[in-house]
Amino acid sequence: MKFEVITIFPELIDDYKKISIVARAIKKRLLQIKAFNLRDYTFDAHKTVDGRPYGGGAGMVLKADVLTRAIQGVLKKTTKKKEKTKVILLTPAGKVFSQTEAKKLAKNDRLIFISGRYEGFDERVSSLVDAEYSIGDYVLMGGELAALVMIETIARFVSGVVGKEESIQGESFSKDGKTSNLLEYPQYTRPEVLKIGKKTLRVPKVLLSGDHQKIKIWRADQALKKTKKVRPDLINKQW
Repeated sequence: MKFEVITIFPELIDDYKKISIVARAIKKRLLQIKAFNLRDYTFDAHKTVDGRPYGGGAGMVLKADVLTRAIQGVLKKTTKKKEKTKVILLTPAGKVFSQTEAKKLAKNDRLIFISGRYEGFDERVSSLVDAEYSIGDYVLMGGELAALVMIETIARFVSGVVGKEESIQGESFSKDGKTSNLLEYPQYTRPEVLKIGKKTLRVPKVLLSGDHQKIKIWRADQALKKTKKVRPDLINKQW
């Protein structure tokens, strides 16, 4: 699967490619991640990507003509005739990204992310994209981190990227028939007994029982309790 990011800070994307599971997936040719410098698509010697907003206001706005040129230029760089491609604008005003959306987007062959800076985009850029996404109800300094969050989440649904496929089932926010969109149940590993000062913390006995049916019931119960306590809004929520 291909991930491409249009940005004025391509080094942020390039550095990410060198890390852990993503780096291994790229080496195995399961993923391709590439950054395109927006300044390479400008029209002047100063490589100007932004301008003052009509009507006045604080800050600068990314220029529609430069972004149009960049989007069209990147789209032409396809290596296949029939790639299922989506162009995504990253904006606080977009649809909130979720695990369910990640799974849907993973069905594409190629995703192109437009990463903003400054005060945002010229509104006319919206007519050139297939979808607009936000990663939460807050504002970042730019869209690069949002692009990386989405890339990492989506990449986990690409076959072979995650070592054990079952590890993406039953996770928090997964609606796979096992968790019903609940948070994931608590996990434990060795040591069985952990002493912290005067406290003695033990692994729940049921996890040591070897009774898989009891463990399954316990995990489902714990997932429900945790969700009710921490994220009650997720109960019966449709994603």
